[in-house]
Amino acid sequence: MGKRDTRVRGIAARAGGWSARHRWAAVGIWVLFVVLAMGLGSAAGTVELKDSEQLGGETGRAAAIAEQAGIEEPAGETVLLQAKDTGLKATDSEFRAAVAAVIKAVEGTGKVTDVTSPYDTKTISKDGRSALVQFDMRGEADTAGERVEPVLKAVEEVQKDHEALRIEEIGGASMNKTFDDAFGDDFQQAEFSAVPVALGILLVAFGALVAALVPVLLAITAIMATMGLMMIVSHIQPMDETSSSVMLLVGLAVGVDYCLFYLRREREERAAGRDPETALRIAAATSGRAIIVSGVTVCVAMAGMLFTGIATFKAMGLASLMVVAVAMVGSVTVLPAVLSLLGKRVETGRIPFLHPDKRRKANGGAGKGGSGNDSRFWTAVLRVVLAKPAISLVVAAGALVAIAAPALGMKTQNLTLDQEFGDSLPIVATYERVNEAFPGGSDPAEVVVKADDINSPEVKSAIADFRAQAVSSGASRGPVDVKVHDAQNIAFVYVPLVGGSNLDKAEKSLTIIRDEVRPATLGKVDGVEAPVSGQVAGSKDFNDQLGSAVAPVFVFVVVFAFVLMLLSFRSLTIAVTSIVLNLLSVGAAYGILVAVFQHGWGASLVGAEGVGAIITWLPLFLFVILFGLSMDYHVFVVSRIREARLRGLTTRDAIQHGVVTTAGVITSAAVIMVAVFAIFGTLSMQSMKQMGVGLAAAVLIDATIIRGVLLPAAMALLGERNWYFPKWLNRLPDLSHDESFEEPSTQPQPPQPPAVEGERVGV
Repeated sequence: MGKRDTRVRGIAARAGGWSARHRWAAVGIWVLFVVLAMGLGSAAGTVELKDSEQLGGETGRAAAIAEQAGIEEPAGETVLLQAKDTGLKATDSEFRAAVAAVIKAVEGTGKVTDVTSPYDTKTISKDGRSALVQFDMRGEADTAGERVEPVLKAVEEVQKDHEALRIEEIGGASMNKTFDDAFGDDFQQAEFSAVPVALGILLVAFGALVAALVPVLLAITAIMATMGLMMIVSHIQPMDETSSSVMLLVGLAVGVDYCLFYLRREREERAAGRDPETALRIAAATSGRAIIVSGVTVCVAMAGMLFTGIATFKAMGLASLMVVAVAMVGSVTVLPAVLSLLGKRVETGRIPFLHPDKRRKANGGAGKGGSGNDSRFWTAVLRVVLAKPAISLVVAAGALVAIAAPALGMKTQNLTLDQEFGDSLPIVATYERVNEAFPGGSDPAEVVVKADDINSPEVKSAIADFRAQAVSSGASRGPVDVKVHDAQNIAFVYVPLVGGSNLDKAEKSLTIIRDEVRPATLGKVDGVEAPVSGQVAGSKDFNDQLGSAVAPVFVFVVVFAFVLMLLSFRSLTIAVTSIVLNLLSVGAAYGILVAVFQHGWGASLVGAEGVGAIITWLPLFLFVILFGLSMDYHVFVVSRIREARLRGLTTRDAIQHGVVTTAGVITSAAVIMVAVFAIFGTLSMQSMKQMGVGLAAAVLIDATIIRGVLLPAAMALLGERNWYFPKWLNRLPDLSHDESFEEPSTQPQPPQPPAVEGERVGV
């Protein structure tokens, strides 16, 4: 094979070249990095997010006051006693006997403290048919679920002796135990099953066990290294379980994708007749560069979460950013070394019926319109799209706009217990019964009163006035309970909110408490601080904080992604179209979410329910994640189109070549992402279903309608304008790093295309 001089530019090409020449050193450095990251991380330990760091506003301030005072609220539990017979009342002897039996039973376990009778606390419903026995679990609230089982069994025994009554326990500890028993392994199993699913799809894609294992192993080692880094970074930005789960999800997706892009290009070049060294160098210069552009863009998108000001989002953003960066670096450094070491052994463990040898041999050669990865399906689609680009654009864009339309009526809120789990658990029915008999009783507002002297007459009087006005204002039906911590000069006031599990009504009650009752009572005493927290307050504060963060995050992600695309492709048109297409993809995902989970259209098809709302954190989370991940496909396809254009093909032929030759790898990558995300859509919690379905739908749309129809149609209509780069932008840094590489001796070198105005073509 004849060779010509090759000039190598760009970080990816240089990194790949060094890695291939120093194979064992590259592998050793990577292994050392992973081991060191995990070792140092384990030694440093993880700093977890505190309640006071989760949110700003009054909810965060209330948690901070309690933490600074060293007060750890115990896990509160409630036993509902409710007459099944409408004639039985709480004042009847049988009912009183049941109350006494419950009190005796729970106290007898030795696991509880501060047991109160409904006859003392007045926690008897208006109709007289329901009453609440309340108590606290001994020990730390976080681990109370592990100690609550004897109490639950004691209550069950009392139920057996009083068939005329419904006797059920509910509270923080009992709910945690119930959910852990029912769904504790749910999420973990989904995480672990994602790896074999990805491996199975890669086996089909490559037809060889070793080739399929390489991407999975790279992704796993990247995740392991990031876990160690997260532990170290947690001392600056505390982490939580959610950030770890999101990191695993994103790390597996991009780690496998990046390796897949690289490996498929290397195999394609070898199938086209190039020697292994040249094939690897071309893969480094092309797919390696695309990985860096994509990785940096994804990192920028993930960094958008840092602008929310919400600790959980900041932790998720930082964790995702780190795993993408680690996977990107691994793909362009250790991967070339591994492929160089393996050589033809990467084909070991072939599955003949998937990829027969004769088919592989027939797939050689990279002509003007296609290559060994030609897909008959996408070739047929492209033939139609390029023949009628205007019609294809209108139809595809119209379909996506129609799909996105329901998003205009999106309603977001924190899901209540019944929305999250439906009627799948008995404790959900208990939750609803408590809320019906005692509106807001299961999730009261919690006012943390801090004073110089909590027992001073004026503070006591203000608290008494607050309790009275909370009821007289209509915000609560009572009883309003008070727990005083004398030593710390702090009091906790618990206010059941009218509205109960109806968050819209409960928030109106909360507003009355915050804006009317508090200023008229506690607010009049100098030196008194009284932030209002609780589940409803936390939901409102979270919504308010998230709402104020949407604009800055949106602007940051879009502007920086635009600038990166502009500098990487040296085309104003490519940068604009990439942003528009990504926004269409995200909008369509929003529309599907609203249609399925808010309106319930086709919800049963995905094992979901129409719960009337989208969980608050999901829209912004999806925007950032999807905007980042969809850049994978866009950068890969456009890079291939631009590469063909620079090699002398017309823009239309370059589009045909770029889309068709990347169809196989993008299909494989998309199937892996959709499968992994769909696993999370099978979880029992509606919030996890929403996340899984939203991510899977968006990736599927992005890899098919966006990249297979809209992108080629738009580029075909734009023609040479695709490469428009105004002269006044030439002062910007050039990150294009166009590569020249060897052609097989059987093919003449194509002429360079004429320069489009303002654009630098050639090398």
